[in-house]
Amino acid sequence: MKAFVFPGQGAQFSGMGKDLYENHPLAKELFEKANDILGYRITDIMFEGSDEELRQTKVTQPAVFLHSVISALCIGDDFQPEMTAGHSLGEFSALVAAGALSFEDGLKLVYARAMAMQKACEITPSTMAAIIGLPDEKVEEVCASITDDICVPANYNCPGQVVISGTIAGIEKGCELMKAAGAKRALPLKVGGAFHSPLMEPARVELEAAIEATEFKTPKCPVYQNVDAMPHTDPVEIKQNLVAQLTASVKWTQTVRKMVADGATDFTECGPGAVLQGLIKKIESGVTAHGN
Repeated sequence: MKAFVFPGQGAQFSGMGKDLYENHPLAKELFEKANDILGYRITDIMFEGSDEELRQTKVTQPAVFLHSVISALCIGDDFQPEMTAGHSLGEFSALVAAGALSFEDGLKLVYARAMAMQKACEITPSTMAAIIGLPDEKVEEVCASITDDICVPANYNCPGQVVISGTIAGIEKGCELMKAAGAKRALPLKVGGAFHSPLMEPARVELEAAIEATEFKTPKCPVYQNVDAMPHTDPVEIKQNLVAQLTASVKWTQTVRKMVADGATDFTECGPGAVLQGLIKKIESGVTAHGN
């Protein structure tokens, strides 16, 4: 079975989408529509902007979403997903690709999510770190032992790679304890805040209102969602899971394993970079994973 997957924040690069814009009339039309919806020319920043400009929250999330969705739609008749999934932000791309959300509504929600997360980051100084070389259970155990600060598993990326999220003090403490528990590395990440942790609660509340006001349809194929790594087609459940995602862990390892158990043999990553292809090969070495 064919699965299409979509990356999250961090995959952006200067020049992203420019070839699509120049070579596909549909891409040009959708990019220009996005410029109108956002009220600024995001294409100028995507095609010519510096890395620093691309890292602005109001730019990063819409930029990755646009590149992902438009590259999928430009595949044409060969774009026949039998299942979709996205990593964090990529879940919105997966929902648009599966027909659960319109392109316009997906972009508006991604922009609302980006701004809500930015505000939440400004309330409490917070960060994330990648823990390399510890079993998931050990990472969970160490996080649970930190009770005076926030330190939680945020992204289960692949076996031996879990990202933790929390307050600055909580993550510093977590990194020390993870190393003491045998982690090969504990790498602080250059991010604006503690994504997928309880510190995103203000953003969750704000995004919930936007999601509730948006029409979701039954997707044309199952969408595997981050919060439970299960396939969903019910618009009500999809909305609930999308809201919960902001403060919950991204279960990417579990998602890929479930997709393979359900018959996925061929994974196509749509969007900037090739991060998900690498993770999928580490999670399930027997499947094919490639870009589009």
